[in-house]
Amino acid sequence: MSILSASHFHNEAAAIARLEAIVWTQGPFCPRCGGFDRITQVKGGRPGLRRCGPCKREFTVTVGTVFERSHVPLNKWFQAAHLMASSKKGISAHQLHRTLKVTYKTAWFMEHRLREAMRPLVTPPLGRDGGTVEMDDAYIGGLEKNKHASKRRHKGRGGVGKEPIVALVERGGAVRSHHVATVTAKNVGKLLQEQLHRDAILYTDDLKVYRTVMPRLRPHGTVNHSAGEYVRGDVHTNTVEGYFSIFKRGINGVYHHVSEQHLKRYLAEFDFRYNERAVLGVEDEARAEKLIGGIVGKRLMYRDSSAW
Repeated sequence: MSILSASHFHNEAAAIARLEAIVWTQGPFCPRCGGFDRITQVKGGRPGLRRCGPCKREFTVTVGTVFERSHVPLNKWFQAAHLMASSKKGISAHQLHRTLKVTYKTAWFMEHRLREAMRPLVTPPLGRDGGTVEMDDAYIGGLEKNKHASKRRHKGRGGVGKEPIVALVERGGAVRSHHVATVTAKNVGKLLQEQLHRDAILYTDDLKVYRTVMPRLRPHGTVNHSAGEYVRGDVHTNTVEGYFSIFKRGINGVYHHVSEQHLKRYLAEFDFRYNERAVLGVEDEARAEKLIGGIVGKRLMYRDSSAW
């Protein structure tokens, strides 16, 4: 039987029940006052409508989430979440609007809401207990009309029209990728302070910036790519380059163009799928459920999209 034959992908009431089971793991609670007492189903109300006894407010499980006040049927939200969570290189808004039979504008906003749900609220430092972390930079975008010029470095930004990204990947663990203004010792040092555990072992390539951050954050080993060296024992950056390979294939082959404003949201999407990947024991259904579980406390409104 197909995964997509499950009732919550086709029936609104079943989708509400499924969402309640994911979000309300300890039973229904009021998002207004946080209370668990005297929560009752509203008789004759729409599916999932409940009333809080202490504060007398009515609510559904979508209040305070990215689904709040959405006119898209909840079962279509589940379909979109599964498609985004299970597509290794992503799914475009155009494809989503054709598949779900919604407008392109709706599909675009649904994807951004779900990317927000993918964003972790807490990011513990990488490399605890002496774990190995690799760091590298990449550049997204560029001017197609002057392809070769766009490859040349341009004031620390990697090329004309390109946006710099710095990523840290723990071997066998998670990734943290960041859109930065420029790849400088100041910006890289700030990321390392926030994302790297003090016990971590750090490997990079031979980019000078990595060797000019404050001493305690400098890499323990580097590989000299400019001299054709890519592996020296345990010292390499193949893991983080593998992550960038997937990300670039998604951007170039699926999304084609990503604006500077929303690049961080696409990074959150690819980070989420990498951090919840099959090799870590997370299959498509579990990954989609974790995505749905991330909707709480992240309401977004279309009119405020310019501020995201």
